[in-house]
Amino acid sequence: MQSFAGKIAVVTGGGTGMGRELVVQLAAAGAHVSMCDLSTENMEQTASLARAAAPASDVRVTTHLCDVSDEAAMLLFRDDVLTAHDSDHVNLLFNNAGLSGGGSIVTDSRESWDRCFDVCFHGVRWGTLAFLDALMASDEGHIVNTSSVNGFWASIGPDRPHTAYSAAKFAVKGFTEALITDMRVNAPHVQVSVVMPGHIGTSIVQNSMRFGARHLTEEEQELMAVADRMFHDNAPMTAAEAATVILDGVRAGQWRILVGDDAVALDTAVRADPEAAYEGTMSEILFSELTTAREALVEQLFD
Repeated sequence: MQSFAGKIAVVTGGGTGMGRELVVQLAAAGAHVSMCDLSTENMEQTASLARAAAPASDVRVTTHLCDVSDEAAMLLFRDDVLTAHDSDHVNLLFNNAGLSGGGSIVTDSRESWDRCFDVCFHGVRWGTLAFLDALMASDEGHIVNTSSVNGFWASIGPDRPHTAYSAAKFAVKGFTEALITDMRVNAPHVQVSVVMPGHIGTSIVQNSMRFGARHLTEEEQELMAVADRMFHDNAPMTAAEAATVILDGVRAGQWRILVGDDAVALDTAVRADPEAAYEGTMSEILFSELTTAREALVEQLFD
C-alpha cells in the first residue's frame, strides 16, 4: 500500500502516544481515520490535531469510546466506523492499544494480571475479528498489530517479573505471524505486520495508572505522575518518530517492524545467544539496552 490517500484507517488507543501520532500522520497522508480510546478528551485532542494536519477538509476523522478488551464493544465500534464512513470496508487496522500491569503471577492480583493481558492481547484479537470482514471487503488491506520488544524477550531486568505484559506481547507476535499464512490462503490482498517498539515516549505509564485494574494510593499516584513524565520525556524515540517508522514499514510491505535502536540491539542480542538471554551478564546487558532506573521505578510501582 504505497499511498494512504482516500483509504479508511482504524486505530485503537488513538487518544495518546503512538496511537495519536498514527492518527495524525494517516490524516496528513489523506486517509480517513476512526479511532477508539477510553478517554473522550484525549481523542478530541487527537482529532483536532489530525484535522489540522489533513490536506483537505473532506478527510474524515471520527472518535469512538471503546474498551478493546470487550468483544461486544469492539463489534459496536466496527459498526459505528462503517456507518461514519458510509462504507462496507476499511483498508487499515492498527491494533495499537495497550497498558502495563500484572508483573508477577505470584504476587500481583489476578485482576491486574488479567486486565493487562486482556487489553494487550485480546484487544488485538477482538480488533482483528471485528474488522476482518471489512478488511476482506476492501481492494487492499493491512492489519498492523503492536507487540513489543517484550514480545521476543520476556524481561525488563533479572529481578523484576514482567509476566502479563510479556505473555500478551508474545501472543500478539505469534498471532500476527500466523495471520500471514492465514491471509495469504484466505485473503491474499490483506497484508499483515507486527510492530515491536523499544522504549518510546508514550503515555503508557499514565494510561496504565488510569485504566488499569489496580487501585493506587495517593502517594503511588504522585510517584506514577513523576515516572510518567520521566518515561515520556527521556525516551530515545518520540511517539511521532515511532509512528513514522511504522507507516514507512507498512508502505514498504514489511511484516516485521522493529522500532528504535534499542529494539534492534535487543533483537540482535537475543537471536545471537538465546540460551543466555535470561542469565547473568547477558541479561544485564540486554536490560541496559532496554531500560534505565526511571523505568525500573515504573515497574516497581506495578509490582
